Amino acid sequence: MTRAPSKPLLLIALLLASFLINLDTTLVNVALPTLTRELDASNAQLQWVVDAYNLVFAALLLASGSLSDRFGRKGMLMAGLLVFGTASFIGGYAGSPSELIAYRAMMGLGAAMTFPATLALLTGAFTSRKERALSIGLWGATAGVAIALGPIVGGFLLKHYSWSSIFYVFGPVSAVVIVLVALFVPRSRNLIQHRLDYGGLFLSGGFMGLLVYTIIEAPNRGWASVASLSGFAAALGLLIAFVVAERRAPDPMLDVRLFKDMRFSAASASVTIAYFTLLGFVFLITQYFQFVRGYTPLSAGVHLLPVAVSVAIGSTVGTRLAVRVGTKAIVTAGLALQAVFYFWFASDVSPTLGYGVIAVQMVVYGLGMGLTSAPATESIMGAVGTDRAGVGSAVNDSTRLLGGTLGVAVIGSVYATLYSSRLDDALPAVLPSQLAELAHRSVGAASDVSGLLAAHGNPILAQAVHRTAIGAFDHGLSVGSVVAGLVAAAGAVLAAAFLPAQPPQQPGAQDTPGRPVRDGAVADLPL
Repeated sequence: MTRAPSKPLLLIALLLASFLINLDTTLVNVALPTLTRELDASNAQLQWVVDAYNLVFAALLLASGSLSDRFGRKGMLMAGLLVFGTASFIGGYAGSPSELIAYRAMMGLGAAMTFPATLALLTGAFTSRKERALSIGLWGATAGVAIALGPIVGGFLLKHYSWSSIFYVFGPVSAVVIVLVALFVPRSRNLIQHRLDYGGLFLSGGFMGLLVYTIIEAPNRGWASVASLSGFAAALGLLIAFVVAERRAPDPMLDVRLFKDMRFSAASASVTIAYFTLLGFVFLITQYFQFVRGYTPLSAGVHLLPVAVSVAIGSTVGTRLAVRVGTKAIVTAGLALQAVFYFWFASDVSPTLGYGVIAVQMVVYGLGMGLTSAPATESIMGAVGTDRAGVGSAVNDSTRLLGGTLGVAVIGSVYATLYSSRLDDALPAVLPSQLAELAHRSVGAASDVSGLLAAHGNPILAQAVHRTAIGAFDHGLSVGSVVAGLVAAAGAVLAAAFLPAQPPQQPGAQDTPGRPVRDGAVADLPL
């Protein structure tokens, strides 16, 4: 008789797999300035070092989730970790930006294979709602902590080692996690064997890939440019084709009728909004810490720890509270707390704002993020059957990635437009046009201009440029925060209006997903 795996060890293995993928989200960003020097990377190439990963990740999530449902989640998880870790390790040897971009795209493939399987395996192992809520709460806490710890880990590695260490580290760590998964995660096999939906696989990848690509490029091309509008129109066309194809398919990859269930659709919208604010927040606050406060990348990461801790607390507590008092109340409260943070931060932001105040504000935000994301994820996974848990998890992951990409693009565009506009009006007229153009690129570039002027014996002009750039940055940061706050507030209203308080309890409801047939069942073991 096969010995049943230990639930705690199973949980640890899956959380570590999730942690690796989330850590990469912000870890690589801190290495971008170094890549400019070491690989002579242009701004466009630096952007694609980040975006190649996100683009492939987003495009293949739904397909990977569906394939894991069909062929087995444990195998897909281990294969994904192997692809992710190998591509990252080899990427550390890249000799040019184009090589590194290619390896980053391969890492995105590995991430797409890995991430949906972690959540699907969790919900297959922890079948009662209380257990599922606890495990998803820990899964959500892991995601928040990893995103916040990325700058800390990256800053530490860059301080002591070369840029390659950012990529080398994922190789051996992925190998360790693969071993843990092999030892402690049981194989899952669906009771119902679904036929492959080739049309759904193709159309979902095309829709997500084109949509994310268009969002990534929109700030540079212009949101109302012909290229951007054409991209959004084509993505909408692919989405419509996907919906029509899935409604007609005898065995669809994603049953689009699920979106009629507010437990699924309203919760998915809440996750999208939560990650819109999270990645927008990380984008804004890391620049504020480094360019305005003068923190190093490592120090900036350390100063983000209040967010990491409070997201972890909010996620674990939030899912338990959702079981007791209802998902609607907890998710609405979480989004409201995020809105409070952004409006509070926008009203206070200045170069001299005390870190104690910022830390309290970040705790408010982190709790709001945790109370939103994990309970909404539990609602999504409770609405799908176990035989479709992989694609259900992929929908949840897609909303996270889409929300985060939108957050950076929209908030970044608002900030960049206002920053540049303020410089147009306030930069000293005597500043040479080439230096003025350089200062418009970013507040970091403006800081370099100020340093250059000071080094060439013009301290008064240097101080004027520095003061003007910081003022323009604060203006863009403040308005960008208001935009994020309005989005979070709108999300709170939508959650209060449409998200059900509790899952249906009548016979046949999907509150407790069906149990998969697997080697070494763990559903009845104590956690």
